[in-house]
Amino acid sequence: MTSKSYTMKKKRPKPSSYRTLFPAEPSLNSLPSSKADFSRLIAVISISAAVAVACTFITASLNQPPKPFCDATDDPDDSLADYCKPCPANGVCYDGKLTCDHGFREQGNLCVEDGDINRAAKKLSQWVEDCVCEAYAQFLCSGTGKCWVPVDELLDNLDKYRMSDTGNLDKAIYMHTKQKAMETIRSALETRTDNQGIEELKCPELLVSNYKPLGCVVRQWIIKHALLLLPACALIVGCILIACKAYHRHLLSGRAEQLYHEVCDILEEKPSFSKDGNGESEPWVVASSLRDHLLLPKERKDLLLWRKVEELVQEDSRVDQYPKLVKGESKVVWEWQVEGSVGSSGKRKKNAGAAMESMNSSANVLHRIHAA
Repeated sequence: MTSKSYTMKKKRPKPSSYRTLFPAEPSLNSLPSSKADFSRLIAVISISAAVAVACTFITASLNQPPKPFCDATDDPDDSLADYCKPCPANGVCYDGKLTCDHGFREQGNLCVEDGDINRAAKKLSQWVEDCVCEAYAQFLCSGTGKCWVPVDELLDNLDKYRMSDTGNLDKAIYMHTKQKAMETIRSALETRTDNQGIEELKCPELLVSNYKPLGCVVRQWIIKHALLLLPACALIVGCILIACKAYHRHLLSGRAEQLYHEVCDILEEKPSFSKDGNGESEPWVVASSLRDHLLLPKERKDLLLWRKVEELVQEDSRVDQYPKLVKGESKVVWEWQVEGSVGSSGKRKKNAGAAMESMNSSANVLHRIHAA
């Protein structure tokens, strides 16, 4: 009895097993207890719903096949917008497919210009512009170039240039690029048609100046302003010559005064030397010998310099000038007539030495002028 009762007690489930098999009903404590918790719950539910709707829309869009392009022959109508996409500009649509024109490439639902073709067209147009303007500049400077260049000649040279510089473009794209370049060049240059119906191009006057060499520009400017430049140059040269002549006279006068003081010192001291030598030396000095003694070898070629010294000596009443027979030849001699004091002579020597130092640079300049 005891063991049987024990067995029955052992098979009876525990209260915790009931809770595991049958979850308890939610209590009022599990619901949001405050207004803030309720707001968070509403936000989480709203975000979840929005994400679900977005995922559904994206999945539907990805699974939907793309709309074809409307044929270019069809008239644009709002009724066709639900079935096909309108054909963009610079493109041809046929059988729902888009084909962009030359020089354009497909980008989404549009046809945009090809940057490589634009750069190639710009390069070709610049080459043509350089050829035309350089030919006209050469014609203006030397007369060997061309004023008007035929378009056919430019196109032939353009094809040769393409083979050497833009050979990576295929023939169809190159033709479109060349056409685009010629449209650009016609708008930039002057055009005309000759009597034979050949189109020709010419560089504008404002643009051709950038292609002229510097020497040509200077020469043409001088020719253009010759009427103003000739009087101006003559005036400038005349002023320079007058200034040089005045400066030369100033230097010449200073050097002549310096030589005059030296002549006076020599003539004043000559009588003293004759007395010390027991009268064997003459009190006079031959003017030509004195000239060769005082002048430098370069100064002897300047006749005006010694002439000015002679004028200063003639104006001095202390110096007597007369002809004398010396060794059988008639010479002009100078003789000091006033007995000078040692003090005055020494003072004149001092002044002459200062003048020598001050005029040394002037004399050198004078020598260079005469040498030139």
